[in-house]
Amino acid sequence: MNLSGSMCAIVTPFRDGKIDEAAFAALIEQQIEHGTSAIVPCGTTGESATLTHDEHHLVIDLAIKYVNKRVPVIAGTGSNSTAEAISLTRHAKEAGADAALLITPYYNKPTQDGLYAHYMAVADAVELPQLVYNVPGRTGVSIAPETVARLAGHPNIVGIKEASGSTDYVSKLASLCDITILSGNDSMTLPLMALGAKGVISVVANVVPKQMSELVSAALAGKWEEARRLHFELFELMDVLFCETNPIPVKAALAMMGVISPEIRLPLTPLSDKNAPKVRAAVEKLGLLGR
Repeated sequence: MNLSGSMCAIVTPFRDGKIDEAAFAALIEQQIEHGTSAIVPCGTTGESATLTHDEHHLVIDLAIKYVNKRVPVIAGTGSNSTAEAISLTRHAKEAGADAALLITPYYNKPTQDGLYAHYMAVADAVELPQLVYNVPGRTGVSIAPETVARLAGHPNIVGIKEASGSTDYVSKLASLCDITILSGNDSMTLPLMALGAKGVISVVANVVPKQMSELVSAALAGKWEEARRLHFELFELMDVLFCETNPIPVKAALAMMGVISPEIRLPLTPLSDKNAPKVRAAVEKLGLLGR
């Protein structure tokens, strides 16, 4: 599997409290049509924290069905319970996912030895390519580059989604091992690719799949001036889509575009009246309203 390019951390659209399957199918079609290189369901952006296990399974099943092998599906299967992460990853494999993305266990705050044991247990239990997901701002724990380097020796651990926001972290990791590094922050995509990252698992791609794909493709081809131009063109949107907790702003943006319902699950709440004009202005500036 080619782990490179702009990969969309896709939202989970809801309507009347249930997964909106038609809207989800349309989102996936738009992504593939505009050059997205992989679909990543059931991540943070997909509101995995408030999906029931049955819904989690359904979203992954639907993604695999709608993608229909045109691009890889990297299923979010992480948990702060190792047994639960193994169960979710097993389902993803059985459903036909191409890989799994596993967030570091949140709330528990495991030690580095605990993180190592957690990822090794999942990798040993399920024969499926797996990516570590480091996002300390969400989880309260950061997996050290040295721990990732230890894990990289396992044949099933093939990459890391790195969302600490630190170029030093990526520099250290790249000096320790050759694991595939993907940016977990849209605005850090260009600098991390300059350090050797192969792409991004992107929130912004939900809104501008073509432009994010072009940015990453330019960087992979060493066309840095073009990549910088696209970075600056998209930077306002990258910034404003994190004005409130993800995925509140991105779901609001997609609703403004008429793509999905703005529905979001508690404890997340709809985009505030204060920030809605900022999101609308960024979307309108790129000519995306009324599509």
